[in-house]
Amino acid sequence: MIDPRAIVADGARIAEDVSIGPFCVIDAEVEIGPGCQIHSHVVITGRTRIGKNNRIFQFASIGDEPQDKKYAGEDSSLEIGNDNTIRESVTINRGTADGGGITRLGDRNWLMAYCHVAHDCQLGSDIIMANGATLAGHVSVGDHVIFAGYSGAHQFCRIGDHAFLGMYGGVSQDVPAYVMVSGQPPRPRGVNSEGLKRRGFSSRQIRNIREAYRTIYRSGLKRDDALDQLRQRLADQPELEPMIESAARSERGLLR
Repeated sequence: MIDPRAIVADGARIAEDVSIGPFCVIDAEVEIGPGCQIHSHVVITGRTRIGKNNRIFQFASIGDEPQDKKYAGEDSSLEIGNDNTIRESVTINRGTADGGGITRLGDRNWLMAYCHVAHDCQLGSDIIMANGATLAGHVSVGDHVIFAGYSGAHQFCRIGDHAFLGMYGGVSQDVPAYVMVSGQPPRPRGVNSEGLKRRGFSSRQIRNIREAYRTIYRSGLKRDDALDQLRQRLADQPELEPMIESAARSERGLLR
């Protein structure tokens, strides 16, 4: 299953059924799990672990050194989960010592052509990054987040579960769970209700999330006071927990 024109270093751990196309370069510390398909001209380097049933398309660069001037060759790694699709010319860098030493990508993510995931990013599962979406270092992204084309996040930003970033929207502050961001400059525009419907949220749950959004963004309350109000609803509205948690953990401040 390995094309004879590929270069696979001694020491690389490759499952028996992995397909590796021509002109790929696989480094000695790389581990690739069962069912993976590595198309032509892919470079996978460093201490990179790739799980099961991933598809990586041509010209992707996976696990190379972080683009950080402070990086001095220290040991770091990249972990990729299962069932991910990584399209043409995507770049994913491994971590740095300052950021914990590891970049992580969960399961069932879809990274379209020319996306970039920088060092020490922590990505959940079921994320869609459309063409050209870019994450700076140390960005945290929850599950079911959608990045439209050429959107992105400044370093250390946190993007909560089910959030949506519109086209060309580059955020420099945190986005709570469920929030939809669009425009130039990007601003919160409400709740990602269409995405929530597709993922099985009921009309009542979406209505509760919309009311919570208004409490955070439209009531005039300080963040902590707004979150205290929302916590009082948790017993009857547990769907609010991701929004409360992501807003409470914000260190860069919420995008407004």
